[in-house]
Amino acid sequence: MKKNIAILAGGNSSEYFISLQSAETVAKGLSAQKYNVYTVLIKNKEWTLQNQLNCSIVINKNDFSFNDNGQKTTFDCVVSEIHGRPGEDGRLQGYFDMLNVPYIGCSAITSALTFNKFHCNIFLKNFGINIAKAELIKAGIKYNKAAIINTVGLPCFVKPNAGGSSFGISKVKNIEDFDKAALSALEESEEAIIEEFIPGREITCCVYKLKGKLISLPLAEIISKNEFFDYQAKYNADLNEEIVPAPISAELTATCKKLSEKVYNLLSCSGIVRVDFILSGNTFFLLEINTIPGVTAESIVPKMIATSGTTIGKVMGELIEDRLAKNEALTYDVKIS
Repeated sequence: MKKNIAILAGGNSSEYFISLQSAETVAKGLSAQKYNVYTVLIKNKEWTLQNQLNCSIVINKNDFSFNDNGQKTTFDCVVSEIHGRPGEDGRLQGYFDMLNVPYIGCSAITSALTFNKFHCNIFLKNFGINIAKAELIKAGIKYNKAAIINTVGLPCFVKPNAGGSSFGISKVKNIEDFDKAALSALEESEEAIIEEFIPGREITCCVYKLKGKLISLPLAEIISKNEFFDYQAKYNADLNEEIVPAPISAELTATCKKLSEKVYNLLSCSGIVRVDFILSGNTFFLLEINTIPGVTAESIVPKMIATSGTTIGKVMGELIEDRLAKNEALTYDVKIS
């Protein structure tokens, strides 16, 4: 019998429309012979899906089900493609944990930590991961920009502490531009990171785990034609070059994959996770971890997956089957005990 799969889309952040595109990619990629795929649109308190007559159906949040023409439907597994809140900050993960509904991706605790870039980087720094110097400012609290710049130097990056798709990020070259950049970042998040600029090449690694085995995809190098890899460059093919596999040595490739797998394990990650670095000389500096990376037509992850010889749909299908098998084993163990 076919399993019912819910693809979550939307969310409450600036990445709303990107999430819709990612969800569409996954929904189209999953096998119609194996799954009944439903896209659940989440926006604040409104949780709906579309039926075959293109009518909006309200999701019952008490048990994450829906009723269509008197027929109640529940879900066997959830795939969240919500970038930003509430998809990546642990809120939805905690909700599904309480309902005992299996989902693909990181746990509530891991998601909450990785969503807070500043504290996540502090955590990883304790384990020998190279991190750029950084300071944190908060909305409504005065800051000393001269002292901050004295620590991180110029140029520096000012970015939201919780957010994605390069929304609200600025490269600050002069102290006069600092306040404007801080305001832009704080419009996206209640906190902003001021981070040291490290010259180098942007390298990204994608990791996931199947049946207990870590799989690292071919690395990618991202070259922006803008000042940095901002939102425009990220989603406009004319403004960036994404090279897969990354043109770096086999030794550096192995080092990056080993570092990414170390980060994945340290954070107890699950599902597909993208780990971004700056390669400065022969040293990798961690930028951030993305626990629900975009999989739109313009996104880098599907290209990395394609280079490895498979598809996003197949990988997601394998992750779903792996998660369902674990859930069945856990249920069986509970009943036996």
